[in-house]
Amino acid sequence: MATLRSFPRSEPVSGASADRVNMKFEVVVIPVADVDRSKEFYTRLGWRLDADFPFDNGFRVVQLTPPGSGCSVQFGTKMTPAAPGSAQGLYLIVSDVEAARKDLVARGIEVSEVFHPGTPGAQFRTDGSDRISGPAREHATYGSFATFRDPDGNGWLLQEVTSRLPGRGLSNLDVATLTELLQEAEQHHGEYEPTAPKHHWSGWYAAYIVARQDGKTPEEAAKEGKHYIEGAR
Repeated sequence: MATLRSFPRSEPVSGASADRVNMKFEVVVIPVADVDRSKEFYTRLGWRLDADFPFDNGFRVVQLTPPGSGCSVQFGTKMTPAAPGSAQGLYLIVSDVEAARKDLVARGIEVSEVFHPGTPGAQFRTDGSDRISGPAREHATYGSFATFRDPDGNGWLLQEVTSRLPGRGLSNLDVATLTELLQEAEQHHGEYEPTAPKHHWSGWYAAYIVARQDGKTPEEAAKEGKHYIEGAR
């Protein structure tokens, strides 16, 4: 009879080893048939060309980054066995979906009308069913979309996000969002300052903003600011 090998039971990680290691999702590989055609298309979108590296063995990688994005796309030759056009539901988050759509149309890109889902998940249906014309009521955050495809049929979703759900964090800050965040930090720092030890506001602000970017609530971020100041003494 074969002997079953025993494995140690997983135990919660604690202590210094529990410090989180940041893992930044920075690249998505999309399958394409014609690299130069795809390079022209994504460049026409206004995306930044980061790299185009061909190698002697036929491998080639092209990388482009949407404006303001912390994540890039890569495509090329000998990169993926996936069928060209099989990447679907790729999100591009925008603060104004109608303005984003107009920009793409002006660049010669065929984009759907702005819509909101009539039933959950309708934004992913390639036949366009159950989509209601126009943005979500009062431009409810996460609720308005537009779609477009690249020359191979890889599908992209423009999604309008005006405020994020708790825990989602903040990334790729624009001026308006950063201004709002600084005002929020100012308010919470003002509540802390009367009883705080002597400190420079920049340290508290930095700890607060990093915590908010990590998805913590304003109250949790304020505690992080306090901990940073008082723990650093």
